[in-house]
Amino acid sequence: MSMTRHELRQAQAAAVDAAQQAGDLMRRHWRSPKVIGQSTRHDIKLELDVRSQRLIGRTLARALPDVPVLGEEGDQAGGDHLRRWVVDPIDGTVNYAHGIPHACVSIALQAREPTGPTAAFRTRLGVVYDPFGGELWTAQAGGVARLNGKPIAVSTRPLAESMVSLGFGNSAGVIEYLVPAIGNLANRVRKIRLMGSAALALCYVATGRFDAFLEPGLRLWDIAAGGFIVEQAGGTFWRRQLQGYERHAVNAHNGRLGRALNPFLRPLIANDRSQAGTGRSAG
Repeated sequence: MSMTRHELRQAQAAAVDAAQQAGDLMRRHWRSPKVIGQSTRHDIKLELDVRSQRLIGRTLARALPDVPVLGEEGDQAGGDHLRRWVVDPIDGTVNYAHGIPHACVSIALQAREPTGPTAAFRTRLGVVYDPFGGELWTAQAGGVARLNGKPIAVSTRPLAESMVSLGFGNSAGVIEYLVPAIGNLANRVRKIRLMGSAALALCYVATGRFDAFLEPGLRLWDIAAGGFIVEQAGGTFWRRQLQGYERHAVNAHNGRLGRALNPFLRPLIANDRSQAGTGRSAG
């Protein structure tokens, strides 16, 4: 379902408002004791995640009352809706809970568009807000990606000069494979970074700070907004569906590194698939 520029502007204004309100909530509780609602081997969920998503949902509903939310803290977007919000209320929750100021709010709006005999959702706008750095990334279909209102673009660096961000995902098999694979990649790039927020890593690629970001096993709400921002900044956002609910392998880069990085990601995907159904999960 196509959206007019006026509709996109209204939706983006609502998403920015919601992201900034949620970011303010994160800052207000920055030094408060964190209430953990759920804890697994490699992840935690805070009570504040739930509060933040509810705040975002209320704010978005005032602007687009009929558009449901698919988010980390619940899915209201089932059925035959033509549009949906995709929300991560705190991307980088573990960083945030440990007092590391590298976390953000991620909001995307997707519209259902026909692709052959079926229909699929496509992202039409993305908003990512870092309340600690005071940085707001925005992009909408037909426009350019922006950081605090100024246009941004991906880098032009080759692999040997690149800074590549990685994420481990949550599959035990992938983690076991990734550790030695990092050594191989490290010999081909300038630096590797593991930062703990996929949405911010994607936005850093869009801004030219990073040259690529790779991770197997990300959820849609981690990547919908940031991946779209990468594309609108002139980069490449590749993802592949994996086993499990809304899980994806991601290779986002400046448009020059895909061929060089795909061999690194491909075995991780294969290893993830080989673990499906074995019960081997890191949470």
